[in-house]
Amino acid sequence: MNMAIVLPIPSAEVIAPCFCNACDARPASVCNALPAKLLFHLARIAHRGVANANMSFIAEGEKAENYFNISAGTARLYKLLPNGRRQIIGFAGPGDFLGLAASGQFAFSAEAIGEVEFCRYPRQSWRALIGEFPAMAQFLLDSASNELVAAQEQMLLLGRKTARERLASFLIERSDPATPHLIALPMTRIDIADYLGLTVETVSRNLTQLSVDGIITVSRSRATIAIIDGARLRAMANGSDISSPI
Repeated sequence: MNMAIVLPIPSAEVIAPCFCNACDARPASVCNALPAKLLFHLARIAHRGVANANMSFIAEGEKAENYFNISAGTARLYKLLPNGRRQIIGFAGPGDFLGLAASGQFAFSAEAIGEVEFCRYPRQSWRALIGEFPAMAQFLLDSASNELVAAQEQMLLLGRKTARERLASFLIERSDPATPHLIALPMTRIDIADYLGLTVETVSRNLTQLSVDGIITVSRSRATIAIIDGARLRAMANGSDISSPI
């Protein structure tokens, strides 16, 4: 298995002003629980890493010795079934904190879709740090709560929704409040199919139909989607679009 490369890190006094303060992911990540003047505490235990496309940086079943905070890029999170099939359980991007294992082992694998940059924190060092700064512990509690809600939504998605409703829900989930009408899709159609429990053909067919219906437009590169009729897409995701096929 190709594993991510962990880069040497400068001293805390150097990295805090030049990296942590300038990190674009900070507003949405655990780092934001600390004021800028205290970031050196976090920087001193951080190990910056880079995973190239299709490289793993978390492996299901391995000892959970580290936490990971993604600073750039997108990763697919997945579990392997006993027969070797893959079920994608989510996608992680800038600001997402990974490694909250209930047991001593990672419950899923994380693999870079394109290049992914992250900070890795040893668990022992992290636990000592959050003992000093309760705001970080609150962030972890909120992250765990959000993961539980996401797991419940995924159960509903796979168990009760039609193929078109699943795809609509996925697109709504991927939308960014800053640019709600433009969705970035760095993952492949196979990734989307594995996440939604559908075939690649079904995903492609429904994307085409959404485009024909004037609800979305797909870029030539297929890496971005523009939402034309957001109200219709949300109604479809909620199962209240009467024109949506069963």
